[in-house]
Amino acid sequence: MTDLQDDLFGQAPRPAARPQGVQPVPASDDDRALAARLSPHVHLGTSTWSYPGWQGLVWAGRHSESLLSRSGLPAYAAHPLLRAVGIDRGLYRPLAASDFQRHAEQVPPGFRFTVKAPSLVTDAVLRQEEGRGQQPNPLFLDPSVAQSDFIEPAVEGLGATVGALVFQISPLPAARLAAMNEQFDRLHRLLLALPRLPHGVVAVEVRDAAWLTPELTALLRDTGARYCLGLHPKLPPLQEQLPLLRALWPGALVVRWNLNRLHGPYGYETAEKRYGEFNRLMDPDPQTRAELARIIRGTTGAGQDAFVTISNKAEGSAPLSVRALAQAITGDAPGG
Repeated sequence: MTDLQDDLFGQAPRPAARPQGVQPVPASDDDRALAARLSPHVHLGTSTWSYPGWQGLVWAGRHSESLLSRSGLPAYAAHPLLRAVGIDRGLYRPLAASDFQRHAEQVPPGFRFTVKAPSLVTDAVLRQEEGRGQQPNPLFLDPSVAQSDFIEPAVEGLGATVGALVFQISPLPAARLAAMNEQFDRLHRLLLALPRLPHGVVAVEVRDAAWLTPELTALLRDTGARYCLGLHPKLPPLQEQLPLLRALWPGALVVRWNLNRLHGPYGYETAEKRYGEFNRLMDPDPQTRAELARIIRGTTGAGQDAFVTISNKAEGSAPLSVRALAQAITGDAPGG
């Protein structure tokens, strides 16, 4: 009977195969048009890419954090507004060139990575798992370790996708804060020892306002490194950090928007609990977006690159913050 039915009516169509793996959300016409209005020097993105709650914003389906961490980058990079991303996991242990190369092979031309140096060289103390400092770190700002465990593998593996290689210096213990001249000398020696990058820039981000002095400006200018504008409650507001950027002009802009100021300097856990799935702008900050947009327009309008990564803890949802910032840059921003 089945054969007769097939002869009379043809075979019934088979259901389409379900796409395997992590699939991107189809890009909207609005996002494509917005991306087309951005300068190719504008590289906006998020601090990482492994959040299940971005379903419907970045991912077409629901996936585990572990799967997204392993396999989500191509889908993330397919979003027209996401032209950059942070690689933070190298903070906890150095990554090999092959790790970086695997990431670079999954993104389109024009995409850029912002990479944090291992805490092995950026933290002045050796810390326990819960984050408490145990004892002084003998490799703090060590030039040879920075070169071998960070700069060389990142440059070799990422190639032209290098955006910013960031030395984010953790909060200093009291003894080191009382001897800042020594810390400036250490940082100066490290930066002088690094080679000029074939692509992207080296940048320095700090967590103590004690770094924000003319000494930092002088050593960054002397070594060609950039200041990473860190938007974090432990530092002065954005406007108060701008004189340092002006003193280092011209050059690429590096920004990491880490945490909304309303949560205070130790508010990561509070923000994480409040923002849940990270799929809504729960604490919109249009003023910061407007100020960033103005700086980005000025930087990229002069032919310099801007590498900007945003955390979920900035406003509640990093992909939505990226869209809102892109609208502010192009002049299409809605209020908040």
